[in-house]
Amino acid sequence: MTQDEKEQWLCLADKFFSQGDFRAMRACAREILAMDAEDADGLALLAQASLYLGEAQGEMLVLIRQILQKQPEHLRTQLVLGEFYAGDFALPAEIRLLHKVIEQAENLTPGELTSSLRALWQRAECLLADAYYLAAMPNKAAEALFAASRLGMQPIQQAELYSKGLFMTNYYVMSVEQVRKLHWGYDTFFADLPAYSHVPERALAKRKLRIGYISADFRLHAAAYFMTPFLRDYDKNSFVVYCYAAGSSDVVTKRLRQFSVVWRDIRGLTPREAAKRIWEDKVDILVDFSGHTQHTCLPVLSYRPAPVQISGIGYMNTTGLHTVNYFLSDMCCLPKAEPANDFTEAVLRLPHCHLCYVPETVRKMPSVEEPSAYGRNGYITFGSFNNFAKVTDDTLLLWRAILERVPASRLVIKGKICSIPSGRAIVSERLLKLGMDVSCIELRPYSPDYLEQYRDIDIALDSMPYNGGLTTCEALFMGVPVISLRGHSHGSRFGASILENVGLAELVAEHETEYVAKAVRLALSPQNLSRLHACLRANMQESSLMDAKQYMHNIEALYHEIWDRYSE
Repeated sequence: MTQDEKEQWLCLADKFFSQGDFRAMRACAREILAMDAEDADGLALLAQASLYLGEAQGEMLVLIRQILQKQPEHLRTQLVLGEFYAGDFALPAEIRLLHKVIEQAENLTPGELTSSLRALWQRAECLLADAYYLAAMPNKAAEALFAASRLGMQPIQQAELYSKGLFMTNYYVMSVEQVRKLHWGYDTFFADLPAYSHVPERALAKRKLRIGYISADFRLHAAAYFMTPFLRDYDKNSFVVYCYAAGSSDVVTKRLRQFSVVWRDIRGLTPREAAKRIWEDKVDILVDFSGHTQHTCLPVLSYRPAPVQISGIGYMNTTGLHTVNYFLSDMCCLPKAEPANDFTEAVLRLPHCHLCYVPETVRKMPSVEEPSAYGRNGYITFGSFNNFAKVTDDTLLLWRAILERVPASRLVIKGKICSIPSGRAIVSERLLKLGMDVSCIELRPYSPDYLEQYRDIDIALDSMPYNGGLTTCEALFMGVPVISLRGHSHGSRFGASILENVGLAELVAEHETEYVAKAVRLALSPQNLSRLHACLRANMQESSLMDAKQYMHNIEALYHEIWDRYSE
């Protein structure tokens, strides 16, 4: 077998890998090994296929070790070992090995960097991003994803990885200039795409407006807790609603499909095909719930299948896409007096929170139990159930100050990172480096009954600059007050918007010192804390945050306004 023939088999194997067809990938490995039974690439491919098929893991690991004994620097085998570490959640070992693979790949000459090695390098960057994200290092995850994007062969793949990198940037503080430059760069991937044209005269007809909602998250997902009003509570005399579901289906999908909407399953369609389906439905206003989140639908919007397009709910920042006309926000997250210079879209501001929390479509909520955690324990328990990637060192230092000022208090940190030994070690190491007393901090693994575990918490501490959205709503619904810091960007004001719209403006801090002071003051006011615990859910249910009918009335007023603007 010539080197060119082998390269063709390796590239075909990579294609099968991206499609999840690991048996076909193994067949490619056997073609290579049929010509040379000792070929390291063929053996590494065989091991990789076995790893993802879940077959003979012990034998696969022995095979990897044998290859590396003969060729310690063999790139593909090192990558497979990194994938094994990833599956075993051995984060430090995985990160070290992937850095080694990337460093070797970077030192290859242009002549040595074949298509298969370029794909291998890109795979290593993606794995490294996943590892850094799980290890609560989103800045490093973003760097790896942007690097992977630059290695992409096709613009659509480059755009997908770049979009994932953009999502990671929301976890740490960036200047307006940095946000603008990075997000606006996303548009370059779609600059040459032909956008659909629309007939202006159609806008003048007196008829029901066709509203389309597109997302991969019409399922058990954080965004689904805020979708029900759009599908259930709209004015059926003025609008027809279309749902374009780009993701998998589950029991939540079935519940959402029961509402009076036209349902389109676009899973498996290319962005061009999905855009054609929307254009053929003659949707007037298309609303994207994904932004730069997993399985983004923004490539569909790049074709401008609807004359007016909006993004919001699922993402907390600009899309950077010039075919998106508007971004949905509110008066708290983006006050009128404050220019939204980092947004490519015109900002639509709702008078109340731009989120409307409706949990019952997604799940049955547990009851709030009496007494509160303090009433049972006699000491204050603070808690954070947010994704730990949102918790910066600056945030941890504020939590340290709170714990030091509230005698005998404890802190519960609950999340996926605490579910694995290497993750717990990473968290513990960070806490110790920051001088925190780990004896009063409990690291709890993620569990399906996490809502019931809010009964162990007296006060929830919000993360910054990436605030909790659903997490904050859930804590409040379970009777747990949340202390949040109002930040300087849209995403860092989610907490303030939610709290103000449930009548808890006193829990919103304007600066870091006040964040600590408000948490301490509430902790040292057991009567006030007990009152909040007893009445929070009822007050929340009566608030604008859960008033779906008024929320849709405000949304539809915006729809009419922007449609009239388009018609003119």
